[in-house]
Amino acid sequence: MRIVSWNVNGIRAVQRKGLFEPFLSSLQPDIICLQEIKAEKEQAELDMPGYHEYWHSAVKKGYSGTALFSKIAPLDVTVGLPTRLVNKYHLADDDYGNPNDEGRVITAEFENFYLVTVYTPNAKGDLSRLAQRHQKWDPAFLAHVKALAKKKPVAFCGDLNVAHTEDDLANPRENRGKAGFTAEEREGIQNLLDAGFVDTFRLFTSGNGHYTWWSNFSGARARNVGWRIDYFLASTALVPHIEAAEIHADLMGSDHCPVSLTLSF
Repeated sequence: MRIVSWNVNGIRAVQRKGLFEPFLSSLQPDIICLQEIKAEKEQAELDMPGYHEYWHSAVKKGYSGTALFSKIAPLDVTVGLPTRLVNKYHLADDDYGNPNDEGRVITAEFENFYLVTVYTPNAKGDLSRLAQRHQKWDPAFLAHVKALAKKKPVAFCGDLNVAHTEDDLANPRENRGKAGFTAEEREGIQNLLDAGFVDTFRLFTSGNGHYTWWSNFSGARARNVGWRIDYFLASTALVPHIEAAEIHADLMGSDHCPVSLTLSF
């Protein structure tokens, strides 16, 4: 089973470029998790024969949003974080609005595991959303996946909007303390690892030079001056079933590239 995650930075833009079908034919995913779709289902008009489709668009038009397409029918699908966590962590009390209204999470239950796709809120260039993310969103999402893991193993994927270690971005010294590489954001992903989830890519690949996002300026992608901010994390119970965790930097269409997880189910 191959699961692929991709921040498409606008699914309609990828379609206009004619790059969605090559993505499908190249990776042949069993399950697709998309982030930042910036559209509603009826706007995208995807031709996805054989896939069950689940969309979670933001209330704000043309913004954020996630989608999950699966050849395997899930046992259950929910969108957003549970209301109890929204209330517990006061997610609605944010100058930008409630991030749970931004189409950021889809949770699908399958026979052997839960799969969650997530588009984590960006801290913003001026760090104006960092406190909301650090104190509210990250703890709420951690609580969500920990609760799922009490029932069955969990894999979650998506754009987490953070480079975890210095190996996860090309220029760590220059970016320390900036959005995507603050101590607070890095703590959020470390808390996920400390809770028993594994960064699957690092099971197979060490060192730097492996990135999933590149700035659109200064030929950053051609020079591979990037950041690894798109991940697959998984419960330790899933590790024996993980056959591969890969970055597909050669697939174009977005400022992010797809990442994948192959399981022996």
